[in-house]
Amino acid sequence: MLFNSSAFFVFLIIVFLAYWKTATYSNKLRKWVLLLASYIFYGWWDWRFLILIIISSVTDFIIGKTLFEKEKKQTRKILLLLSIFINIGILFCFKYFNFFIASFQALTGFDSNHHWSTLQIILPVGISFYTFQTLSYTIDIYRRKIQPTRSALTFFTFVAFFPQLVAGPIERAKRLIPQLEKKPAFSYPQAVSGLKLMVWGLFKKMVIADQLAVLVDAIYAQPNQFNGWEIILGTFLFGYQIYCDFSGYSDIAIGTARLFGVELMTNFKTPYFAHSFRNFWHRWHISLSTWFRDYVYVPLGGNQTSSAVWIKNIFITFVISGLWHGANVTFLLWGAIHAVFYVAEKQVSPALKIPGKIKSSLGWGVTFVLVNFSWIFFRAESWQHLKTLFLALGTNHSTISKTFSQLLFAGENFTPPGRMILFIFPLFLLAELFLKEKNFDQAVFGLKKQVQWGIFYLLVLMILFFGVLNSAPQFIYFQF
Repeated sequence: MLFNSSAFFVFLIIVFLAYWKTATYSNKLRKWVLLLASYIFYGWWDWRFLILIIISSVTDFIIGKTLFEKEKKQTRKILLLLSIFINIGILFCFKYFNFFIASFQALTGFDSNHHWSTLQIILPVGISFYTFQTLSYTIDIYRRKIQPTRSALTFFTFVAFFPQLVAGPIERAKRLIPQLEKKPAFSYPQAVSGLKLMVWGLFKKMVIADQLAVLVDAIYAQPNQFNGWEIILGTFLFGYQIYCDFSGYSDIAIGTARLFGVELMTNFKTPYFAHSFRNFWHRWHISLSTWFRDYVYVPLGGNQTSSAVWIKNIFITFVISGLWHGANVTFLLWGAIHAVFYVAEKQVSPALKIPGKIKSSLGWGVTFVLVNFSWIFFRAESWQHLKTLFLALGTNHSTISKTFSQLLFAGENFTPPGRMILFIFPLFLLAELFLKEKNFDQAVFGLKKQVQWGIFYLLVLMILFFGVLNSAPQFIYFQF
């Protein structure tokens, strides 16, 4: 079920009414409503996916409880490894098995008469997200940072909580489980703020991301038909497409959770205003970057080690992060490139004797350009596609290509309402400049009530007139 579909809004109204009605009678019944709704939401794609999420939930609930009770170090390690093996094993089979088989065949030179079998399976939606969420629960119990919940109902709801189930934010048990356990009290201001944040997220998804996708998809579908500057423009627009698509999802998820009295963590903080790569990863997909920091980078030794080992730790963390996004060599390259940028910045930045403001501005410019350059690896569909894109980058024409001109003015998909993105997108960039170091809540909810509601109604109108309403494209991060 997609956030940008009519089915979701009908579903949300029904669940919202049932949730708060049952909350007045029974806290347990309220959680049952939330769990059942979450399973319906997830099973909407394919009910068979529910089997996997239930296996993960049962596994980590039992292991987490047992892990906390055991004192023997060796036993606790075995239990933790069992949780990791089951969760990562499921993720590997569904997401990476074919990739590694194909890579092995390519490296070993197996011919067509000696090929290994691959699995013809569908990647379950959101499996990477809820797998990491359940793993953080058992790891934190192993580290004695949290105690396991005694309620299977609460834990299953924590794993499947539908607003953030499919694409995050990846919540920690320490933050989310206490909110699910306590009996909530309905807050009108919280619900209204949630609705406004949902509308902002839908605007970013349906008006900005989905309209930019028409241009981006056309350029990346036939890169040899466009010149180098147009490939660069397409890559820059993709940077904002994926940002608005994913941060839009996060805003809708956070806003939806507020309707049920739950506060989720902020997942984006205007990342394209980052003045360094380190700062960028403090602003982009925060729930994932902090997960890798706490469960991969720090256990490897972090920066509390020699320079050579630190560089190794950075590369391992970023390459695994790239692989998390998808079973494709292009994602591995994307992760490795960010590691190169991160390490280079760490080595070069201290040596630059430049005044603070100039250094910050220079850092922003370099970060912005290189982050957007790296998206070409992320967006490329294969190694061959990547090579075609770089060959197209090498062409430099002073005039607009005929294909690009036709796309703008005669494209079947780029309709007159869609062309309004050429005017709306610059306005969005100005809005981002206004937000800058603030999130949407801090910036807008500090304004007068009349201004807040004016912005809200304007966003609704723009969604209705200029948003992609008919096809309801899915969110980019659903494929991860």
